[in-house]
Formats: sequence, C-alpha cells, structure tokens
Amino acid sequence: MHPHVDVLKPQGSTNAVVLVLHGGREHGTEPVRRHNLAYLRMVPLARALRSPGVEVWNLRHRVRGWNAPSLDPVRDARWALDRIAELHPDTPVVLVGHSMGGRTALRVAGHPNVVAVCALAPWIVPGEPYEQLRDKSLLIAHGDQERMTDPAKSFAYARQAKTVTERVARFTVEGGDHAMLRRARDWTRLVVDFVRGELGLAPMAPDIANAMHEASPRGLDVPLGGSCG
Repeated sequence: MHPHVDVLKPQGSTNAVVLVLHGGREHGTEPVRRHNLAYLRMVPLARALRSPGVEVWNLRHRVRGWNAPSLDPVRDARWALDRIAELHPDTPVVLVGHSMGGRTALRVAGHPNVVAVCALAPWIVPGEPYEQLRDKSLLIAHGDQERMTDPAKSFAYARQAKTVTERVARFTVEGGDHAMLRRARDWTRLVVDFVRGELGLAPMAPDIANAMHEASPRGLDVPLGGSCG
C-alpha cells in the first residue's frame, strides 16, 4: 500500500516540485484520513506554494505514527521522492514539513533531487542526523508559544546543520503556536518566500537572505517580522 498524494499541477510544464509533509505522533498505526487535522493543516500551505512551473505534492501518510524503528513517514516520503524522480527526472525538489513532517523532511533531505528543506515547528530529538543536509539549504521556524515540540532542540539542530551547509536560517515566530494558526499569514509568507527564493522564482526575501549570511549562532534565532494573521 502506498501513501496518498494530492498533486497540484501548474499551468504548463513542471520545472520544480514541492513535497509537503504533515505532522503525526510518535506511535500510531491507524490510517491517516483526509479529514485528519495534521493533514488538513497543510492544505492551505500547499495551495499557496503552487506557482507557474511549480508542482506541489501534498503527501498523506499511510499511518499516523513515526513508529520507530520502522519510520513509516520516512518510508512514505522516500517513496514520493522516488516517484517524483521517475516522473520529473533531474527536477529540483523542496521539502516542506510540519512537526513530525519537519523531522521527516530532515531525514530524507539527502535525496539527490532535494535542494532545500523547510522545517516548521519540527520534532527534533537528541542525536538526530544532520550530515544529509550537506550543501542543501535549510530554513527552520518555531513559535515562541510552542507547547508540542522543543524550540531549543531545533536551535541546537540548526547549529549542527550550519557545520555542513552555510545556507541555514532559523526564525522565531513571536506569538506563534504549534498549529501555526496564530500569525498564519506570516508563517505562510515565510515558507513561500523561502521556496520561491530557493527555486529562483524571485529574489530571496531580505530577512531570509540576511539570516543565511550570518555566522552561527547569529541568523539562527531571528524574530519573524510582519503583521499578525
């Protein structure tokens, strides 16, 4: 059984793909339904990411859990990346993941077609591998009202990632919560700006570009500006 994918195709040819990965839980073998909140949370973001030449794959995992040692979402994401590579050979891919999906995106970043990773409120644990991010671009965002995942761990992870790639930025969404409902427009703007900048569709937004140019640890705890949403 394969996971389900909702594909948002662009007008014209596909020049890049964004793979969107939703959250979940540490353990759980129940199937992910279309009405699952973790999946639904990513639907508006997936729609916002579609643009000329950019195809968006919104992945719905087979089951809800991370389920170590089987790592079900990692298997699902690798299946999707291989499928993308079959359909769109040599096409750059950007990964966008939330919570467990952020951890999943980081794990599969070593795929040769992946050029960048955006991890939103990622679930990070000590010892999480980071070597696979070598020469990739990484953006992490965590809300300061987070209650589900640990911003301190994503900060420590960003510092580790900075040792294998220079292109790392991490933002603190002031007033932001785990569900990304507070300041929703600003979360979306940050992701869209990063993806479009990395794919060369627009100049990289100044706040992201400046954060990436800073030496560690500067640029890894940047307050996210913008209006509330």
